[in-house]
Order: sequence, then C-alpha cells, then structure tokens
Amino acid sequence: MIADPRVVLAEALRRAAEPVVDDVPEVSLVPPAQPEHGDLATPIAMALAKRAARPPREIAEEVSARLRSDSAIFGWIAEAEIAGPGFINLRLGPAWFAAVARHIAEVGADYGRDGAAKKLSILLEYVSANPTGPPHVGHARHAAYGDSLARVLAFAGHTVMREYYLNDHGRQMENFGASVGARYAERHGVELAVPDDGYHGEYVAEIAEAIDGEVGDRWVGELSPLTDAARDFFGARGGELMREAIAGQLERFRTGIDTWFSETSLHTDGRIEAGIDALVDSGDAYDKDDALWFATSRYGDEKDRVLRRSDGDTTYLAADLAYHLDKAARGTDRLITVLGADHHGYIARLRAILAAGGHDPQMLEVPLVQLVSLLEGGEAAKMSKRAGTVVTLEDLIEDIGVDAARFFLVQRSHETPFDLDLRLAREQSRENPVYYVQYAHARTHGILAQLDDPQITADEAPAELDAAERAVAIRLTEWPTAVAEAAEKRAPHRVAAYLMELAGEFHAFYHRCRVKDEPLPVQAFRATLTRGSAAVIAAGLDLLAVEAPDRM
Repeated sequence: MIADPRVVLAEALRRAAEPVVDDVPEVSLVPPAQPEHGDLATPIAMALAKRAARPPREIAEEVSARLRSDSAIFGWIAEAEIAGPGFINLRLGPAWFAAVARHIAEVGADYGRDGAAKKLSILLEYVSANPTGPPHVGHARHAAYGDSLARVLAFAGHTVMREYYLNDHGRQMENFGASVGARYAERHGVELAVPDDGYHGEYVAEIAEAIDGEVGDRWVGELSPLTDAARDFFGARGGELMREAIAGQLERFRTGIDTWFSETSLHTDGRIEAGIDALVDSGDAYDKDDALWFATSRYGDEKDRVLRRSDGDTTYLAADLAYHLDKAARGTDRLITVLGADHHGYIARLRAILAAGGHDPQMLEVPLVQLVSLLEGGEAAKMSKRAGTVVTLEDLIEDIGVDAARFFLVQRSHETPFDLDLRLAREQSRENPVYYVQYAHARTHGILAQLDDPQITADEAPAELDAAERAVAIRLTEWPTAVAEAAEKRAPHRVAAYLMELAGEFHAFYHRCRVKDEPLPVQAFRATLTRGSAAVIAAGLDLLAVEAPDRM
C-alpha cells in the first residue's frame, strides 16, 4: 500500500526547507483562496523568514527549486509558483491524484484513523440526568454531542470509557417517590395528592402501574398518610424503572453508555464522609457558622463552598467531591464531564476537588453545552409533551427520526445555542444537511453498481482532470486533519461540517463526470475516487451515529 500522498508531499516540502533553517516546523498545505492559483498552497517560506533572516519570496524560490528535483515525488508537481508575499502554490499532476484515489480506496473506512499525536485514556461523562423523568430535548443535545465526541476520540486512537452519573439521591428522589406513590394510591382508590414540587407527567402513572403489577396492594396501608418507608420504596423502585427506560431511549438514540454510576452508592459506601474527613485532615475544610466549608478559594475558586449545612445534611458538592475523587483514582489521563451552559461557575469547584485530592486539576475538561430550541418553519414548535412540561427525546425521535436528530444536534458547535427546525429536518431536499450527505453516499453506490467491475483501481489518472475531480480528491485528503482536529478540539461538529463540504464536492462531481462507458483510464480513476468518497462519507456518518444508506 502506498503512503498517504498528501503526507508524502508535506514531508517533501519539509526536506526542501531543511537547508534554510534547522528544525523546520510542521508544513501546512491548504487549498489556495482562488482555485485558479493551484491545488494546494503552503506558507512555509513566510514561517521561516524571520528565523532565517531572509525575504520569504527568496526562501520560497529556493524551496520550490528543491521540491521540483525531489525524486520521491517525481511527476507529482506540474507547477510550483510563488505568489504574494511568499506563498508556494502547487498545481499537482495526474500521478498525484491517481495516488490519492488509490490510497484512500485501499485504506477505506480506516483512512484518517489513529491520528492523535498522543493516545490518552479518557473517562467521559455525559447526559447524567436525574432518574426522575425521561430525557428531554436538552438531554438529547448532550447525548448527541457526548456520544459523537466519544466516537471521534476513539477513532483518533484514544481509549474512551463512557459513563452516566445517576443523581439518584436527595430531595428530588423523595419528591419522585411521593409522586409515584400518589399515582399508585390513585390506582387503589386512595386519595393522595402529588406534591406541588413533584412530578406530574403521564410517565409517572406508567411507572406506578408497573410497580402495582409487581407488588399489588402491599403498600396500600401506608399511603394515607404516605410513610417514609413507602416513599423511599416508590422512589427507589421508580428510579430503577426510570433508569431502564432512560437506557432504552439512549440505546434507541444510538448513544453508548459503558458504566452507570449511582450517587446513592457514594452515601451507602461511606465515600462522601471519607472525602470530607480527608479534607478536614488536610486542612482544606473548616467549621464556620455551624457549617463545614471547603476552602476552594485556595485552588482558584472565587469563594469557599459549604460541604455540610448546619442541619447536618451534606450538599451536592460533597457528593461531587466523592465522585470526582473516585473518577480521578481510576487512573485515566483525562476526565471529560459534559455539563449544561449554566454550570460555568462549577468548573473551578470541580478542579479544586482534584487539586485538594492531590490530582492535576487540568486533567478535568468540562465542555459546556448550550440550549437547543425547537422550531417549526421558523416558529416555536408545539409537540406532544408526554413528560407533562417538556418535549422528550422520544418525542423528537418519533417526529424526525434518529438520523436527522443526531446530525442536526451536532452540526453546530456545542458552545452556541441552536435552533432545530423540525420542518427542515423532515424534508428530503438538499436544504436538509443530513439528507444531502446521505444522498451523496447513496450516489457513490449507485455509480459503482452500474460498473462491470466496481473494484476497478486506477493505476493512473487521465492527463486532463475535470475541476470537480480535483476538488473531490483534495477534499478527501483533508479528512485525516479534519477528524484529528475534531478530536483535539472536542468538536464533533467539525465532522458534520466536513461531510457537508465533501458531499457538495461529490454532488458536483456526479453531475459533471460520468463514470460508466468512459475510456478505461477515466473510468478506473473516477471509480476509485468514488470508492474513496463512499468510505470517507460512511466513516464520518458513523462518527455521528447516522446511517449511510446505499440507496435513497
């Protein structure tokens, strides 16, 4: 198998620049601003000018001359011109394009894989909603982002463990238990109101019905008034059933969870008290106003935080203390915790926990996911609200399907608010980005299915290449960089953006360049380019958990 031609070309440029300065930096190759200026350009001469104390155009002339004489890439460069302050514009020959098409088609779905400079072990926590209701659209964006990020990181070569933190302890679970208990009581003719701050969705009645089928009238005698034992039972069992429902919906959404971590276990196992005791022993916790405080300001937080209130109850921070110390002790290189945009001020507290526990606080990364709003043709959407107050993930899937939901929810950066237009998501048109990309993939298979030998491989390219052929080939060579940067920047939306660009290039190729019934060199090159396009589009869609159909 030949080496990646784009990498070989960059290495040739580096060799050509070595006589100018020692330790040549990484060589950048990008398409020129205007296609008529060439296929690829590099600013390497300008990057070396200051260190070499020479004019960049003079360096560019010297580097270009050496590049043309490099035997390793003989025949690849048709023209090398100097432009502007010192850009080297390269017009590449048919041999380079043939090498690109052949290499990508041979590597297939693994093209661009393992591109991370340093492979890390990563514990990724995302979604982590309370088990008191079904996931809603906000959770859907967290799930789409977190799962796509996990896939992108794994593709880049990192080892990723995906975890869901169950907030199954505290006041919200007591209210949930009382709510389920009230709906259970309703089934047995006992008057018991759902608490004002309880849960009122129809799903609560369904959970009560399931529990009733398990226990019958066992708890009827403890409903009026509702005893603590009954409330705790309904909360615990209801939480278990809710967790099963959440797991099923996330699985349907093609969201992978490797481990489920229960907050309750931190209390029952004594890890919260152990974490607090460790802070007291180290002097990082102190008493004030009948409460116990964590001196987070020592570690960069704006002020200290309460761990145990004056009534003896611990705060959420105490549970986060135990949980993050547990995570850090597992020995991974990075902890990535996906939180909502309203948690910005919480990051310093979490890093203070790690620092106080003797861990590197910078091992924690906290991507903040902004809100998503649903629109219907530009207007606020109205959907069925089985949960009582919110649009659920299940509602979203039923309306637009998993493919559209997954693609739309990651096509914009997680750092920006996003309006999801349901009408557009349902459309089968080029205006719908997921349909546009999937249709490009279907077209690759349609082209290859017409050929007598779909596996025909180009040994050479035609002497004259159409601009659309050149554009597809160049775009394909950008995939390894695009997916590596998506992993490094924790930005799976870059995969979606790349797929849109490649789909656009391929649709233009489809309309301009016939494959079947062309002369053999032309057919072989275009078929090979098509197979490479199919492999890259399918790989990119898989990173977003979107299907790549063979026909549409």
